[in-house]
Amino acid sequence: MEDIIELLQERHNEVPVPLELPDEDDLVEIEEQILISLPDEYKQFLLEVSDIICGSIEPATVADPQSHTYLPEMAATAWDVGLPREYIPICEHSGGYYCISQQAQILLWLYDGSIDDEWSSIWTWAKEIWLES
Repeated sequence: MEDIIELLQERHNEVPVPLELPDEDDLVEIEEQILISLPDEYKQFLLEVSDIICGSIEPATVADPQSHTYLPEMAATAWDVGLPREYIPICEHSGGYYCISQQAQILLWLYDGSIDDEWSSIWTWAKEIWLES
């Protein structure tokens, strides 16, 4: 995990208005808004790297309600188009959403309701998908 965090930090693109990292209180607020617990691994991901801008993929964020990647808004949209409620979207994809299960497994859910691919952890997904985007 640490090596993936370092790679993400190395590839971080500076932007005029940088994203902020959330704190534990932000995560509690998000859980209250979406009415589902965030898996511990996802919490760590949000606390460590959700301020990074890297490649073409834009993972969900939780520190800025005005962001187009704000998790409660992304989740509401994803659930509205059919993503099963037990999954939490972590990133929009052209054909659906990358999402996380309560067991912290990452899935690529497509708009037709199928699961196209799976990763054992968010860190594996970050290395194989986010860093390669």
